[in-house]
Amino acid sequence: INPTSITIITLSIIMGTIMTMSSSNWLMAWIGLELNMLAILPIISKPKTTRASEATIKYFLTQAIASAMMLLSSTTNAWQTGSWDILELKNKFSTTIMTLSLMMKMGAAPIHFWLPEVLQGTTLQTALLITTWQKLAPISLMYMISNNIQPALLMSAGILSMIVGGLGGINQTQLRKTMAYSSINNLGWTIMIMALSPNLAVMNIFIYMIMTTPIFLMMTSTSTKTLQNLTTTWTTSTATTLSIALLMLSTSGLPPFTGFLPKMLALNELITQKLTTLATLAIMTSLVSLLFYLRVTYLIMVLTSP
Repeated sequence: INPTSITIITLSIIMGTIMTMSSSNWLMAWIGLELNMLAILPIISKPKTTRASEATIKYFLTQAIASAMMLLSSTTNAWQTGSWDILELKNKFSTTIMTLSLMMKMGAAPIHFWLPEVLQGTTLQTALLITTWQKLAPISLMYMISNNIQPALLMSAGILSMIVGGLGGINQTQLRKTMAYSSINNLGWTIMIMALSPNLAVMNIFIYMIMTTPIFLMMTSTSTKTLQNLTTTWTTSTATTLSIALLMLSTSGLPPFTGFLPKMLALNELITQKLTTLATLAIMTSLVSLLFYLRVTYLIMVLTSP
């Protein structure tokens, strides 16, 4: 891609997200999301492979359906309340549809099927962009309407995302798919705690981004794509591989790493609100997801390649 195109695409992605995050009107938020989506399509399809084209189409279709649901929801709400204001989302039907469309845009369960496939079909840098930057706009919208969403919907979606993220990542050998399920798992925590403390949810997603970015960047620099690659990379770049292992453990939320902090605060919040069963469920799913993070670190730390 020539420099002019790259500049236009990058600016569009940044502008789209900022536009959505700073708008108070549903139509402007929708335009921002559309701009963002259209700008990232050429980036996903940049590798001239059939997998990349397939990933681009899957991404486009899911995002387009989510956008349509978003328009349906905001139009219904405007029809009922006479306001396009984001904070005025009072209609219950509209709120539910809007929450589902935002979850679809982020790739949270039960509408997560596109995320692992799209990440697997594209490059590591694009995968990083989709798992971090592309979540900012939908999460900021969810944060804005969090007071109006039924807590039961958010919590059940959150727990479901945790279960799917944990179980889905176990039998993966491709690191991009593992990172996709890790992203779904972390989104589960974010969505679940959004019902009780939206600020904590924002902190959770930011800490997740801070941990995921270096993992992807180091995987790019060592061109590591599968678990098998990991067994040999430590011979060439020991420090990098070790850092990947530690960051993986941090993302899993293992104490005393940074990733444990938002989980501890979330569990504290759940127990304070007398939701002990939910807290126990969250802990159990966290153990399941720890399994595949540990497998990655085990391959790096313990096994020496022949």
